Parts: sequence; C-alpha cells; structure tokens
Amino acid sequence: MKPPITDKEAWEGHADCLSCTLRNSVLFAGLEEEDFETIHQPIDLYTLPPGSILYRAGDRGDRLFTIRSGILKLVQYLPDGTQRIVRLLRATDVTGLEVLLGQSYQHDAVVLHATQTCSLPVSVVRALSQTNPALHKELLNRWQKALVEADAWLTELSTGSAKQRVARLLLRLVRDEQSSQCTLFSREDMGAMLGITTETASRTIAEFKRQSLLVETRSNNFLVDIRNLERIAAE
Repeated sequence: MKPPITDKEAWEGHADCLSCTLRNSVLFAGLEEEDFETIHQPIDLYTLPPGSILYRAGDRGDRLFTIRSGILKLVQYLPDGTQRIVRLLRATDVTGLEVLLGQSYQHDAVVLHATQTCSLPVSVVRALSQTNPALHKELLNRWQKALVEADAWLTELSTGSAKQRVARLLLRLVRDEQSSQCTLFSREDMGAMLGITTETASRTIAEFKRQSLLVETRSNNFLVDIRNLERIAAE
C-alpha cells in the first residue's frame, strides 16, 4: 500500500468555507458568517491522487474530513491479511467522525478516484457544535447516515448471488447522479466490496457487458441499464 500523502505534496491552502459551492450540503451548511469568524485553526483543502492514504486504521487523529469530490474506500483487514471494503465515500460525505469521541480511526481511508477533501480540526467542530444547534444536529445526521450506509453494505452488498451483488453496487454508484454513467473500480476492489473473488467480479462484469447491461463509453466508464439491473438485483 502506498504511504500517506505528505502535506507538502497535497496542501493547497485554507479552504474558503464561507463561499464553498458545496456548503449547503456539507457539514458546515448551517453556519453563519459570524461562526466562521471564530475559527482560528486552519480548515485545509487537499487534492489526493488515486492510491493515496487519507488516514490509517489505529492512527490517533485530531481532524475529520468532508469530501468535496472523488471517491474513497474505507478498508478493514481480516486476520489473513485480505482486505474488505466496508463503505465508499463520495462528495458531501464526512469521515473520521470517531475522533470526535477520542477514538482512533477505525479504517484505512484510501483514494479510489482523484479526490478533494477538506480537513476539519476536531477542536473547531467540537467548539462550534456546542454553540450552534444546527451544526450539532448535522453531526447527528452524519452519524445516522454512516449507520444507514453500513447497514446497506451488510444487507445489499454482502448477500445474494454475485450477479445480484454487482447489480446492486452499480445501482448505488449511479444513485442520486445526473446520469446513468459511472466509473468502475479494479475487479480486486469490487471483489473486496462485495465479498466475492476477483475472478467472479471479472466474469460478472464481462457478462453484463455482453448483455449490454453495461455499455463502455470510454476506458472504464459505463452507461448502466438501470431498469434491467434493478430486475436482477431484486431476483
């Protein structure tokens, strides 16, 4: 696994939260201008290339992160060293919430697609949540969203046939998107997400392509046949 990206490699400067184009859907959506004036520690914006590590399981952290764009995977390792991807993080998701409770990070957070993320000091989030009911409520909403996602990965993506699992993953990737197009991951990553072998993931994707359930528009980018994949997922 690649080492964590260094601040020198990734740092771009302080994030401009007040004028952020995603502000209405990220953690600080409910803050007013005067709230930002009380922030004295930097909220930094990072650009992370594929394969870089945002944080590692077991690390003691003093920051949580909100995703502006891109996709990351949260990884746990089994006793035999194999990896299991327990969740994907995409735009507006918040990760590392466990450090608010004084805990170490629970997963490796690894970049799949080039990602922009804002780094939020725990002390800032704690102080603002104590004085701002909207932020406190939003933190609770983020915890709930993470629980719902974890449940979905257990019930939707870890049960059923390989075809059902792959279909459900594809449908999740295009959910809430403007189009039915998605970018896929390596077959090894797909297997780790779905609890199937790399070979099974490859065969299933090849079969879906033959059946035109996936139509490749450019390298590793596909249009998804939502209606027929929904039928497979529900079988």
